[in-house]
Amino acid sequence: MSSVRSDGAWDGDGGAGNGDADGRPGGDGADGADGHRGADGAAAGDRAPAGNSAATTLPCARLTARQAIAAVADTYSEAAVPDGHGTPSGASYAPDGPLGWRGYDDARARARERTGEDESVVTALATIGGRETVVLSFEFRYLGGSLGERTGDRLEAAYTHAREHGLPVVSLIATGGSRMQEGMRALTQLQRVARQSALNRAAGLPQLAVLRDPTTGGGWATLGAAADVILALPGAQVGFAGSRVRPPDADPAAYTAEGQLAAGHLDAVVPPDRLRATLQRWLQLLGTPRESRTEAVEPAPPPDALGPPELPETGWGAVVRARAPGRPRADAYLRAYFDDWEEISGDRCGGVDPGIRCGFGHREGRTLAFAAQCGTATRPAGFRTAARLVRLADRLGIPVLTLVDTPGAANDAAAERAGAGAAIADTFAALATARVPLTSLLIGEGGSGGALALAAPGRLWATPDSYFSVIAPELAAAILKRDETQIHETADQLRIRPPDLLELGVIRGIVPPA
Repeated sequence: MSSVRSDGAWDGDGGAGNGDADGRPGGDGADGADGHRGADGAAAGDRAPAGNSAATTLPCARLTARQAIAAVADTYSEAAVPDGHGTPSGASYAPDGPLGWRGYDDARARARERTGEDESVVTALATIGGRETVVLSFEFRYLGGSLGERTGDRLEAAYTHAREHGLPVVSLIATGGSRMQEGMRALTQLQRVARQSALNRAAGLPQLAVLRDPTTGGGWATLGAAADVILALPGAQVGFAGSRVRPPDADPAAYTAEGQLAAGHLDAVVPPDRLRATLQRWLQLLGTPRESRTEAVEPAPPPDALGPPELPETGWGAVVRARAPGRPRADAYLRAYFDDWEEISGDRCGGVDPGIRCGFGHREGRTLAFAAQCGTATRPAGFRTAARLVRLADRLGIPVLTLVDTPGAANDAAAERAGAGAAIADTFAALATARVPLTSLLIGEGGSGGALALAAPGRLWATPDSYFSVIAPELAAAILKRDETQIHETADQLRIRPPDLLELGVIRGIVPPA
């Protein structure tokens, strides 16, 4: 595998954003086409045979487009290439492309000779873990994997095929951005790709992206960042700005897969030897055939309680039990409830909250989505991640389970600056407008609006070791100007025990242990 430079980019990346996507100023993308050998020992310019097994091929960041497909697919065959050569009228290009860029035809010819490809993307119909899938794989050695009009033709045809056949799309991205030799005609392909992605999203079809090295410019801002699940290879260069167009004092770590993960813009960084299995699990979770989604969606059943069955005798007793350090938390409930699961991460707005876990899992052969609070104060990024999860599940027709357990929303100054109110409002809206059934279980603390935002309207259950309150008893006593000796009395007055919540009609029932 390629070595890593001090700035986190792979050696020989040639990667850049708009304006130098071909890998070198005024060049033809030869940078990086140095005969580097992929993990399977084949020269990087070699073409892997279509339809072969990929059992011995690792998805190295420097694989060719076809080797990258073979590395993750059981079998595949190349999709038909659309006619029209990329022009709106369907006519052939003028010499040297739409701008008459001197030497462009020669550069394309050299790229074709070097790579065996006649464009920067290969589209294929593949099976991954037994799921039929449309795969888009970029050939970085062809003009830096840049997007031009002919690239747009292929991508549009692939998205259309996926919609017509109800298939998920997997993008294996390695691109430096839009092709400068085609100018604005190349840049407008981003609008074209964005529209196709939006159409597939509206059709309820999942889109997964794998960020190879590099993923910059418009390829990141459309195929990558717009995907439902975003995975990246370790050390991959990821960012809208390519390496040659960034400010000289920019922090290089911000433009890596790891930096983007920490900022909430990716779901996971996956080692090459685990990528194939990870994609298989995601497609098994999300790639349900479209025809099976026409049936009525059954709600997720509430989990069994994991704590003792005894109900608290007082309001303060309920608080003490819910706050007990040894009480079962979200992790224990997820392990007991799901056979297996995969998690998403980040709010796509620059934040990650480790106090909330969101993802999709299998239970008795069904896919269910989950958003689980982990007992800490939920931060704005956590609410936004949960809202993202609910909306994705709703679009894919997958029922949602939420586990409610928080002392409340984070109320520090940083949370306010990060938009706590707006994030909570958005979470309320996501649950209120979801068309799929929602199920919620209160498994510990139910602290005010921060807990209610994750509680399904009309479908909330509670465990015996939980409580739900409009405000913490201590704070209620302080507001009422009561002293510490009256906190217990205040807790009783608030009627926060599970039996009280049932009598008040706040919950539908108290779940017992299995």
